[in-house]
Amino acid sequence: MIRLLVFALFVLALAGGFAWLADRPGELSVVWQGQRADMSLMVAATLVVSLVAAIMLAWWIVRVVLTSPHTVQRYFRARKRDRGYQALSTGLIAAGAGDAATARKMHARTKGLLRADQEPLIHLLEAQAAMIEGRYDEARQTFERMVDDPETRELGLRGLYLEARRLGAGEAARQYAERAAETAPGLPWAAEATLEYRSQAGDWDEALKLLGDRPAGSPEEKKAHARRKAVLLTARAAEKFDADPKGARDDAAQALKLVEDFVPAGLIAAKAWLREDNVRKAAHLLERLWKATAHPDVAKLYVRARSGDSAADRMKRAEKLEAMRPNNAEALYVVAEAALEMRDFDRARAKAEASARLSPRESAFLLLADIEDAETGDQGRIRHWMNQALKAPRDPAWTADGITSAEWRVVSPVTGRLDAFEWKTPVSPIAGPLEEGSVNSVDEAIRTLPPLAIETKPAEARRDEPAVAGPEAVDVPAREEAVAALKEKPVPARVPETAEEDEEEARPFFGLPDDPGVKGEPAKRAASGTFRLF
Repeated sequence: MIRLLVFALFVLALAGGFAWLADRPGELSVVWQGQRADMSLMVAATLVVSLVAAIMLAWWIVRVVLTSPHTVQRYFRARKRDRGYQALSTGLIAAGAGDAATARKMHARTKGLLRADQEPLIHLLEAQAAMIEGRYDEARQTFERMVDDPETRELGLRGLYLEARRLGAGEAARQYAERAAETAPGLPWAAEATLEYRSQAGDWDEALKLLGDRPAGSPEEKKAHARRKAVLLTARAAEKFDADPKGARDDAAQALKLVEDFVPAGLIAAKAWLREDNVRKAAHLLERLWKATAHPDVAKLYVRARSGDSAADRMKRAEKLEAMRPNNAEALYVVAEAALEMRDFDRARAKAEASARLSPRESAFLLLADIEDAETGDQGRIRHWMNQALKAPRDPAWTADGITSAEWRVVSPVTGRLDAFEWKTPVSPIAGPLEEGSVNSVDEAIRTLPPLAIETKPAEARRDEPAVAGPEAVDVPAREEAVAALKEKPVPARVPETAEEDEEEARPFFGLPDDPGVKGEPAKRAASGTFRLF
């Protein structure tokens, strides 16, 4: 474009010069070797311009003749280079697609058309072809040669890192990643791998230093950076909690500033406040986390914040949690546990059933079994609830890479990935489709469940029974022992004396019972005093 513009300006200037001469006519006389030549000024200018053009044309012809060998050589060299790059591109595509034969063929063709010292990608194609064919030693040697070249150093280190990971050589992979991070700090894979290895070793200070405080570009990258820093701060806080509670609290508070609803950091900070007997700040923090997440660990720590509280005090705290998150399965479950500790069985059963209605899961049905065992000791009902717990979905837990943990962990023990644990429902190995003829909803099970006979005791005998401290103190027999006991020993029953009592006993339960009892007249059952299950 610029050349075209310059040529147009030159033509315009030349035309303007001739027009200027045409407006100013004149005569020009030239005397040379006794000869005199007279001509007009326009003719003289035309002769000069023509002479210059002839000289330039002659010079161009001479230059083309002199440089023609080099031009022809350069043309064939460029054609050969183009064919080489085409073969290289085809080989890389074939290597990515897993076509070992084509990749090897294109590599041989590329080496004949291009020089390896001029095109480093030839080494990459060679390594990829060797890895596809299973020649890992040759691929590793190729990557080592690439490390010696400054242009391909990072590419060679990544190849060696992936090969070490494949072989399970963690220490070698760590060294390759650290070397790549030193030479090129901006490499994401090197920084990520080095950060994971620092985390696996528990070197939180170096991990935080490596992570740095540099903000990322996009909002998603900024959020991921903040999350990762919060995870590392929480890990350091958990490590120093026993020796330095204040330092652990400061790290956890800093992590909460980055991620406000990060439960592990909140639990550590609350425990640190409780160790300093500052229950008010701990309760305020736990209430804020409960409103945001409704996490069961938060509820458990909140209800049992004071070790010397009575069951009534714990009930008040559980009721406060329920008021913050009404109609929440976790809140109802907490209240049911507190009611069981107070031996308020009616309320405990009602809250546990409501929790199971909202979120049918294993712990809710086990709690109902605990309530039944503490109130009546009816093995039939206990067996029924434990069977429901066996078929119910598992409780949410900290899960990562197919394994569950009772507490949050920083890295996955399987893959070593940082921040791998998530609070979610793990996959149940025993969960399966319902049997033919069984109910498929909780409400339908409630409607179809007939009443079960309950063994009752006089008021004096109940007062003599030991109090139950909580769900953890209830001794629930194993499933197999309960089934054996039911087969060997019948369960006594009685007939309700009043209509109100009969209505109370006919209150619906969750799930379809495994053993509703023997069909028969109530009077006949009352006369015998027992009924047979088998």
